[in-house]
Amino acid sequence: MKQSSNYPIGTPGTPWQQQHQATWLTNQQVQRSYQTDVVAKLSALPDNFELIQYATLAYQERDYPLFVVKNRNWQAHKPTILITGGVHGYETSGILGALSFIKTAAQRYAQYFNIVVAPCVSPWGYETINRWNPQAVDPNRSFIADSPAPEAAAIMQYIASLNVDLISHIDLHETTDTDNSEFRPALAARDGSEHVNWNIPDGFYLVGDTNNPAADFQQAIIAAVAKVTHIAPADHNGQLIGVDTSQIGVINYATAALGLCTGFSNSRYNTTTEVYPDSPQVTEQQCIAAQVAAITGGLNFIIEQLELA
Repeated sequence: MKQSSNYPIGTPGTPWQQQHQATWLTNQQVQRSYQTDVVAKLSALPDNFELIQYATLAYQERDYPLFVVKNRNWQAHKPTILITGGVHGYETSGILGALSFIKTAAQRYAQYFNIVVAPCVSPWGYETINRWNPQAVDPNRSFIADSPAPEAAAIMQYIASLNVDLISHIDLHETTDTDNSEFRPALAARDGSEHVNWNIPDGFYLVGDTNNPAADFQQAIIAAVAKVTHIAPADHNGQLIGVDTSQIGVINYATAALGLCTGFSNSRYNTTTEVYPDSPQVTEQQCIAAQVAAITGGLNFIIEQLELA
């Protein structure tokens, strides 16, 4: 792997001080509209679904309302699923995939499940095309008690208020070329560590839970997505992003220990999707369709396993 050049903020090998974070924040600019691209698309929901504002983020003299979509006909005997998108706001297909699922497929699955969809957990990150929030905190390492990320804290608090056990949590993400060119170098600069580029997988893959791998569930999702787009092959070491594959297109992380979004929900079937939008083999629409296929493939598997049909 090729080591990247030094990040332009801070001193190599020395963690950022407050002035470095402030410099980084000054460099972040709004590049697209959460209100137009996300909120406006939530105005027309399928029958039996409702829009709920669960919190407001106040960042840089702006208020960002946070929304979930859930079915109105909530029934205690049904298993409950959670779908999250935009935990990393720059990962666009996760957000658009969640919106597409709401529009095209949620109604079909409401007969089997209570459904909660949080399409954009990090709207400031969406607007600035960023992995972090304004405090240079990664929300997807912050799903822990006393979370340092308000985005993570807000969705955890809302889910806790439902007082349900989740059967499944599917978190929609991307791996992009900018992970090597911007976000991982920024992380190394912030923490005073060394950054070495990783091999960006060309294709779709999943991140399961080391402590609850749910291998058959992951396999069912991979099979469904393979009908839409290509699955990332392992590298010459049998790895994806430096982690051994557990099966084709699947690696596992200790999700709770790392503070990842799927780690807080303690569900039986959880996974994190990873789409590669920079691949020359895919279009934007294929990336969105892959996210929807991951959701529906996973839900179809659960329906069969629980004999809900």
